[in-house]
Amino acid sequence: MPPSQRRSSGVQSVDRTVDLLEALTDLGGAATLSELAGQTGLPLPTIHRLVGSLVARGYARQGAGRRYTLGPRLIRLGESAGRQLGAGARPHLEAAARELGETVNLAMIDRDMVVYVAQAASAHSMRMFTEVGRRVYCHCTGVGKQVLAELPEQTVREIVARVGMPPATDRSITDVEELLAELERTRERGYAVDDGEQEIGVRCFAVPVPDAPTPSALSVSGPAARVQPDFIETAYPVLTRVAESVARELVTTSR
Repeated sequence: MPPSQRRSSGVQSVDRTVDLLEALTDLGGAATLSELAGQTGLPLPTIHRLVGSLVARGYARQGAGRRYTLGPRLIRLGESAGRQLGAGARPHLEAAARELGETVNLAMIDRDMVVYVAQAASAHSMRMFTEVGRRVYCHCTGVGKQVLAELPEQTVREIVARVGMPPATDRSITDVEELLAELERTRERGYAVDDGEQEIGVRCFAVPVPDAPTPSALSVSGPAARVQPDFIETAYPVLTRVAESVARELVTTSR
């Protein structure tokens, strides 16, 4: 086989393997080979061969009922990636959390949802417990709405069409036109608000991370009893200052 053809086959195999891992994730972390074929459009013999390799390397597991699940070796990769993404930003988040007295989070969009990549927790015993690595819908979170506000309207509509708008609480926005109006308000004031839309009794303010390689947002969150609506007056200058520092760290990391 010519070298160019070997390179082409190698790249195709990598692409297909990544497609399978992403499909398995999108299907809830467990799927049959037929379900993976329906999700990816790949031939069953190809899926069987690639999934077999993933199982042999520990990146997938074969469970009951001929279903395959994500494997334990992915945990190490995910933890390492999270540390790399959040390492440079974390000192800035910690300084902001000390200054504001509440939990500060960094999140970025990933396959139509937002994932928390770094966090500095509040010193209070009652605080927000969103963990690093958690993936959440964009429409009902401060960081998610701020990220969506950075995207064109058509892109927002496409994201919503793909993943839906399930309500996390009775305060969650569930209509795309209402969401678009909220995103316009977000752009006008320069920050997003989550007022009990993701968790009852929790309020969150989020600002954009300017010029980040991937659309990202920085937020402060805590119990609504402490994080009152006027808290943004104190938080906004701190968050925007820290967001600029975080942006420089993300740009450096992506090089």
